[in-house]
Amino acid sequence: MKQWSKLQKKYNMKKKLLSISIIVAIFFACNNGKKTEQQSQQTEQTEQPEVVNEKVTEQAEEKSSDEQTQQTETKVMTQEKQETQEKPKVKKSDDPVFDIVTTLGTIRIKLYKETPKHRDNFISLATSGYYDGVLFHRVIKDFMIQTGDPDSKNAKPIVQLGMGGPDYKIDAEILPQFKHKKGAVAAARQGDQVNPEKKSSGSQFYIVHNQNGTPFLDGSYTVFGETISGLDVVDKIANVKTGQGDRPIEDVKIEKIVRVE
Repeated sequence: MKQWSKLQKKYNMKKKLLSISIIVAIFFACNNGKKTEQQSQQTEQTEQPEVVNEKVTEQAEEKSSDEQTQQTETKVMTQEKQETQEKPKVKKSDDPVFDIVTTLGTIRIKLYKETPKHRDNFISLATSGYYDGVLFHRVIKDFMIQTGDPDSKNAKPIVQLGMGGPDYKIDAEILPQFKHKKGAVAAARQGDQVNPEKKSSGSQFYIVHNQNGTPFLDGSYTVFGETISGLDVVDKIANVKTGQGDRPIEDVKIEKIVRVE
């Protein structure tokens, strides 16, 4: 009986020790779980600033890219503005000046403000490219060189020229102060028999070549301008060989007419 009592006590003691061991194990397990959770939270907190830093870096890069784009656009705009400012502007004058660029050189002419209808008509045609490619279709040495017929563009050698032009005429602006001196620019027209009002052709004009002028034409044709440089080119054109109808055997062409003033 005493031996059974001792065995019972040992069994109870082992049971208590086992319970204590289980409690201690559970305690340590809980502590480790909390510690792991805390470490995980610390890790997340530690990693989070890196994400923020990445966003900050991206924003900085975007801002830098935007700034570079703005700087580039500003530079381009500044350059375009400078080019616009540097581009020579044509000074508008009441007596406009044009360069008639031909295959034999350039003739510079000035138009008279006192003949506004002829002046404005010439400006309109010249600036629209109307004269580009037309020939000096009638050339008479010591008299004049004539051009402005649109039918002369790419015309074959045997074609008779001098009848082409727009479907209108210009009222005469014949003024006594403007004479047919050498280099005078005057409007061609039909003869008095069919044109008693002396209205001018819508596009054809001539430049006087005679050194002494052609005074017998004064009062009959509208002189609306004069040559201010390039009389040597007028001489060259006047001296080319001509054929039937006083047309040059080798074409002399207006390449373009450019307003310079």
